[in-house]
Parts: sequence; C-alpha cells; structure tokens
Amino acid sequence: MKNRLMKISSLLFAASLFAACGGDMAKNSGSGGALGSSVAEKVYIAPGEQDDYYAFMSGGYSGNITVYGLPSGRLFKEIPVFSQFPTSGYGYSEETKPMLNTSFGFVPWDDAHHPDISQTNGELDGRWMFINGNNTPRIARISLSTFETEEIIEVPNSAGNHSSSFITENTEYVVAGTRFAVPVPQADVPISEYKGSFKGALSFISIEPEHGHMDIKFQLIMPGFNYDLSHPGRNKSHGWFFFSTYNTEEASTLLEVNASQNDKDFIAAVNWKKIEEFVENGGGTKMPVEYMHNVYDEATHTATSTLKKEVVTVNPADVPGAIYLLPTPKSPHGCDVDPSGNYIIGSGKLSADVTVHSFENMLAAIEAEKFDGEAYGIPILNFEDVMAGTVKSGGLGPLHTEFDGKGNAYTTFFISSEVVKWELGSWEVIDRQPTYYSVGHLMIPGGNSRKPFGKYMVALNKITKDRYLPTGPEMEHSAQLYDISGEKMELLSDFPTHGEPHYAAGCPAELLRENSKKIYRIDENEHPYAIKDPSQARVERDGKEVHIYMSTIRSHFTPDNIEGIKVGDKVYFHITNHEQDFDVPHGFSMIGQNTSELLVMPGQTKSSLWEPKKVGVWPFYCTDFCSALHQEMQGYIRVSPASSDLELSWSLGD
Repeated sequence: MKNRLMKISSLLFAASLFAACGGDMAKNSGSGGALGSSVAEKVYIAPGEQDDYYAFMSGGYSGNITVYGLPSGRLFKEIPVFSQFPTSGYGYSEETKPMLNTSFGFVPWDDAHHPDISQTNGELDGRWMFINGNNTPRIARISLSTFETEEIIEVPNSAGNHSSSFITENTEYVVAGTRFAVPVPQADVPISEYKGSFKGALSFISIEPEHGHMDIKFQLIMPGFNYDLSHPGRNKSHGWFFFSTYNTEEASTLLEVNASQNDKDFIAAVNWKKIEEFVENGGGTKMPVEYMHNVYDEATHTATSTLKKEVVTVNPADVPGAIYLLPTPKSPHGCDVDPSGNYIIGSGKLSADVTVHSFENMLAAIEAEKFDGEAYGIPILNFEDVMAGTVKSGGLGPLHTEFDGKGNAYTTFFISSEVVKWELGSWEVIDRQPTYYSVGHLMIPGGNSRKPFGKYMVALNKITKDRYLPTGPEMEHSAQLYDISGEKMELLSDFPTHGEPHYAAGCPAELLRENSKKIYRIDENEHPYAIKDPSQARVERDGKEVHIYMSTIRSHFTPDNIEGIKVGDKVYFHITNHEQDFDVPHGFSMIGQNTSELLVMPGQTKSSLWEPKKVGVWPFYCTDFCSALHQEMQGYIRVSPASSDLELSWSLGD
C-alpha cells in the first residue's frame, strides 16, 4: 500500500512540475504570443455587431449556467438553475421557490456539470437545454427562447448524477447515470458490504416532444460501478447509449489506489430501444420512491412541485441482449460517439492512449458471441474484437473528445495540458496545442451531434495561475478559444469563466436569435395575482395576510404609499410589470425584507413576501435602472404596532 501511495504521489509531483513549466513557457512567450499578433482581430466584435455563436457553460459549484458569445468571449448572462439567484430573485420569489424543492426539502444549490442542447435527427434544434445537478440528483430543462429554467426533475435511487445530461438524437430521452453506487432501495447497510450490494442506477427520462416535459420512463439497476460519462448512439447506432465506468473493482475506500487496480474497466453499451419495448409491454418492477417534479408554467409565471412516489426499475438479467460491456483501459472518463455513430471513444484517465471501439465490430462480436466472461450476468465482449484502433498520442491523461464534422477528433489531455487533434479511421495525430492549464472538457459547437460546426473549439481549463490579474488565493477558471478551421489549431484568446465549468454546449447564434422572447404579453398573463392594467392596483387584507396588487411602469409604482400594515403581518407584493417594450425590466426591493430583490420582466408578474418586524415608515424602490427618473421610482409603507386599529389604505399622488 505504501509503495502504491508513493507512486501516486510521484505522478502528482510530476504533473505539478509540468504545470509550473507551462507557466514559465507562457511567460517566456511574451509579446510574441497570440496577443502580440493579428490573431486578436479574429475575436474582435466591433461595437454594434454580434457574435456568431452562443456558448453555454456549466457553472459547476455555482449551480447555474453562464452564456458567452464566440468568438468574443463576452459574458452575456447567467441562467439560474439549481441555485438561488438574487440578481433576478430566482429561488426567492414565491413563484420560483418551488423549483428548488426536493425530497430532502428546499435545496437551493447544486453542482451543475454537463449541458446538452435538444436535437432533431441528430442536429441541434435550439428548443431546450438540459443540465444535471450532480449533488442532489436532478435534471433541469431550460427554454432557449426565454433563457429560463422551466423544469427540474429529481432522480431517485441515484447519487452523484454525473454521466448526464446527454440526450438521444431526436430528444426522446435524457439520461442520468449515477457516479456513486448506493443501496437500492436505500437502507442501513454496512459500507463493508459494498461489493455486490450497492447498485448504480441509469435513469432514462422521456421528453414530451411538444413542450419538453420530462418523466422517468425507467431505471436500469446496474452493478455498483462508478458511471462517469455517457453519450448516445447516433445514425447507425441510434437506439444505443454508452456509459463509461470506473471502479469496476467495487472499492469503497481510498479509491485513488483501490479503484485503479484493474487493467481495464468498461464502457457499458445499453440498447435502450430494447429496454423501452420491454417496459411498454409491462416489464420491469414498480418501486416505491419519493422524488420531486417541479414545473414552471409560462402562462401563470408560476412553478408547482409534485411529489412522485413510484418508478419502474429494470434488472438487466430480465432483458437478455440489451446490455454489453466493452473493456476499456484504464479508468475511462470520456465516452464519446463520432457523428457517424460508428466510433465510440474511451479516454482512460490513467492511460496515455485513446481507445476507439467500433459499433459495427461490437454488433459482429455480439452476433458471434465473442465474449470474455461476464459481470453480474452482463456479457463482456472481447477487447480485440470490438476495437477499431488506438490513438498513440504521447499525451498524459486523456479525458474528453469532440468532433469537427470533417473527419477529425479533438481530445483533451489533463496531465500534459494539451488538446490533440487526430484523424478518424487512421488514428494518426495531426496536431497538438498546449492549454493553460490542466484542461478538462472541450467544446465544439454541435461537436457531440451529427452536424458539428467545426469553426471554433473551446478548452475548459481547471487551473488559471498566471493568466489573469491575481484575485487572492483563488481565481476563476479559464476558457481558451481555438480556431480549428485549418489543419492546425490556432489559439485565439482566453477568458475567465464563472464557477467551475465542466462542459459546455454551443450553437450558431442564428439558431436562437430569431426565436428569443422579447416580452411577455399582458393579455396572455394568467398569473392568479396579475393585474391587467394599473387601474386594477389595490391592497387587500385577509386576517394577518396582506396582498398588494402592484403595477410598475416607467417611472412609478402603483400604489406608492400604503398605510395600515401591522407588525406581524405577512405582506405579499404581487408586482406586474406593465411595460410592453423589450429589455425594460423593473426591480423591487423592500427594506428589511430578508430576501432578495425581484426583477420583473415586461408583462410578467412576480410575488415577494415581507414580514415587517419594526414599527416605522419603510421605503421600497426599483432596483433596475429603467429611465431618467429611475431614482424617483420609490414608495413608502407605514408599519404600525400589532395592536393598532388603523385601517388599511393606499394612495398614488394624493
């Protein structure tokens, strides 16, 4: 054991030396680097002009998604998903609080990893984006017309929802694969009984074609390996899904040693169409569980939570021929499928080479029953029979691969901090370029679809060090933009990113621009507390509850003076923004409210709760600069003692 730990320490030390050398190289390049050349012109977007691509980057431990333009690298927006977001009031307003409900209670945070854009016939269609919550297993759906989270479904029987959220080529399913095996169902089990007792659930969540609503179709209860990443088959392999695994040793402690013993782990090939047919014919077992399904209704501007209590589980042994294991060196992370659907790329974190499996070879091996044993009843295919080739790169720590649609693949190497370009079919390395530093995922717009847009590649790096002005002991992570339109990759720029982006999704701007929502129409507002016109503004008391039906329009609130509120009341502000002009939101903030502001879009209604605790006259105001008289957009609320008999009243201008 001691020797093993020493070996690991030596590898880590070598990696740190490499990173340090990389920093020196960057410094030595000086003005002769990319920024000292005309390369800068390739990322310059003149005032008034717009970027060619959207890039949606996962926020990691921020719990959200950030939106950038390419090639500029400008940050456009942060989309709140799993975390409360005071900038817009998401998770604070009464309408959006239900979005963060789980079976564990209100959970206003998660670890967001892998966004994926909906597809039709294997091509990006720009309707929705999906992303996983890794900590409290959840999948979210975001509208790409409003750039708002519309749905979050919790995933039971799961832990470490990592190999998600990847979608099939017609957006039939989004998957959620568990990284941490757990007892299924959960139980008080000794951890020492991990092997054989713990399971990994692979959840297939169906997507309703018109509105995108999600539903857990079935859960495949697999052996207790760690399911790391996944990708769907496409073209000829459509109907299959591929999941990388590590810890096939089924260790439960000191995994850096004990989960690195086997020379090969597996990529699990799952024929989801076969399992789907099995379930639709009555197969599977209904298991009692508890999970939340949260849906935001655009018409009512309100989210609701529903507690679900059942899922259909499937035992692999019950569907013979649906699952096979492809041996893959060593502790594979990436599991990527090329646009043709024939090549499945496995990137072993502890391997110097990249392993490429062939879907056609896999089918032939299955037909010929070329098996090399089994694991928990699941056939293991012969390694040599399913292989298409090996990329001898000379790099260290391959992680993730994407494609340019021109017959080339691009693989990140974490330890040697580089991206390697290689040719599909010949497996020959064409080019390699350094990254700064320790690159994880990369993203080519459409790079995991049938139709990649092979103009740009973004490397998502883990360590920033000397790339930007220092900001204390911790710095934001770094993304680097490369031009991949030629034979050689060309570094164009780098820019900081928020949180810890793991993966990103990108698409041409033209796919989304014309469908981007500008306003919410007042006449279509079905919020139960909406007012269609400022003349409908009012204040009503129901016991200790007070409901304020408030209008906002440049540059005043209606009402703007309210009296008769008492200490101990629950005061609900229901605020409708009566603007019908693009990009004119109004904010609302109340002193002592113990929550965030509200940011209300044109035509939208949002609600906020205030529980006054002190006698006095307390101001409220608009937080979003909306006009030349924005400063004048304010009002007062008089709070009287709880024993007061002062009648409720309000006024505007009198």
